[in-house]
Amino acid sequence: MTQPRQNLAGMGILFVLIGVFCISINDLLIKQLSGGYPLHQIVFARSGLGILVSLVIVQFEGGWGILRTRHPWLHMMRGLLIVVANMTFFLALAVLPLADATALFFAAPLFITLLSIPILGERVGPLRLTAVAVGFAGVVIMQRPWANASALDVNRLVLLLPVLSALTYALNQLMTRKLGVESKASAMAVYIQATFIVVSLAFYVVAGDGRFAAGTSNGSVIFLLRAWVWPDDADMWVFLGLGLNSAVIGYCLSQAYRLADAATIAPFEYIGLPLAVIWGFVVFGDLPVVEVWIGITLILGAGLFVFLRERQKARDMHRRPIRGRNG
Repeated sequence: MTQPRQNLAGMGILFVLIGVFCISINDLLIKQLSGGYPLHQIVFARSGLGILVSLVIVQFEGGWGILRTRHPWLHMMRGLLIVVANMTFFLALAVLPLADATALFFAAPLFITLLSIPILGERVGPLRLTAVAVGFAGVVIMQRPWANASALDVNRLVLLLPVLSALTYALNQLMTRKLGVESKASAMAVYIQATFIVVSLAFYVVAGDGRFAAGTSNGSVIFLLRAWVWPDDADMWVFLGLGLNSAVIGYCLSQAYRLADAATIAPFEYIGLPLAVIWGFVVFGDLPVVEVWIGITLILGAGLFVFLRERQKARDMHRRPIRGRNG
């Protein structure tokens, strides 16, 4: 018998807030490492440490038996989606300011709210759909479609990478919601970490010597394909922090989306926007341009409206009198 999905909104919100804060630290550390190490090496080190921590958590949530699943192919698909989401975002992060890349990625909660209708059967009313449209307008403004190529600091395709990341991330989280009925958060985190390790090792086998990065000046391509190097002593601590942080992110986000409705907790991911602006300014001295500020405002406003509308609907349902069959 299929178990009903849980809807523990308060706990889901708490876990997503912790997860998003850790993501902001993760992005900051990866951007710091992007000038000297290949992306697949960073991912391998991060996930190698992360899976060890996740396996420890597995023991507390029920032992090795919780790693068994009736849906291995769905978990594999979910893992590949989050790999694509991470890789495309980090490739953009290597050449874009932290706030710009993060702001574009925040189409993800909009995608989650929109796609939760056909995938999860959740009800999203016309007001929330309008808010989603306003948020996507903010994404379009940040893409600056009116500007010619010479006016942009980066290739226009790079600006699309965080949006692709947002779409695949949204699909991943909606699959988490469906699979979360019978899978523990720690087990789901292990599956994702394992997928990262397999993909990063495949990159190493094919491109680990850096031969495909030779002769290119594209920062994202260089970050993806440069040769593996042994980390400096100081960077070892950064790699260790990434691994521990990765375990926390994987657990918290898996737990959040298995405990609560996707459309309810997705807006809380917007805390990542002001965090990205703060880290970008404090660490790298970057501040968003006018178009990015406009986009951030529209996306943040849309997300807050969706959240407030959801709360209003919940209050109205609790206040509504229970009527009889003939009422």
